[in-house]
Amino acid sequence: MLVIPAIDLKDGQCVRLKQGRMDDSTTYGDDPVAMAARWVEAGARRLHLVDLNGAFEGTPVNGEAVTAIARAYPELPIQIGGGIRSAATIEHYLAAGVSYVIIGTKAVKEPAFVTEMCRAFAGHVIVGLDARDGFVATDGWAEVSEVKASDLAKRFADDGVSSIVYTDIARDGMMNGVNVEATAALARDSGLPVIASGGVTNLDDIRALSEVAGDGILGAITGRAIYEGSLDLAEAQRLSDQLTHTGS
Repeated sequence: MLVIPAIDLKDGQCVRLKQGRMDDSTTYGDDPVAMAARWVEAGARRLHLVDLNGAFEGTPVNGEAVTAIARAYPELPIQIGGGIRSAATIEHYLAAGVSYVIIGTKAVKEPAFVTEMCRAFAGHVIVGLDARDGFVATDGWAEVSEVKASDLAKRFADDGVSSIVYTDIARDGMMNGVNVEATAALARDSGLPVIASGGVTNLDDIRALSEVAGDGILGAITGRAIYEGSLDLAEAQRLSDQLTHTGS
């Protein structure tokens, strides 16, 4: 199971939000490439980038920073989410060297878009499902739909989606633990690899997720915890490797 550092981009800076609120952000640095270097040096095998402005505006805003990171680390798998709502945007990011694009809001509102993009960009599409109490939220978490995350994930399983990033909004940025049960259940129900997000706070969370990695947990995204020191990235990846015996 991969331990994946998150670099959230807002106005060109590296920040973290609490529960997705743009007005409740903490800034951790103003050089995204240097931040990427910090996590790569700590042993990251994949990076999770989020264009926060893009998520709210519906079109990429921090694309230059994303491209700069991809160019600096051409061999490193990078996944990007936030404002990805067109084939042109996906094409741009993949050409820049990004490995995976995460489709969130548009996956909920127009599921057929995911089907089309999986055909056009096979193996490069991740669906981001952000849920509150099991129901999918959209538009930078501003709106909660009546669609269950598990139902939507099942629909995308046949499309060739490479994985699902599942975020429990209530836990995101709050440092109060990951929702292991819901994450594992989503992986089992959908048959898709799931990347856990939201609330990954310490080694106990890594341990708990590693123990159910066999259900289909591909990785765990961590943000605030590694920035504020409650989780050591290198130590977390070592523990995950030890518990899941993958070494991948």
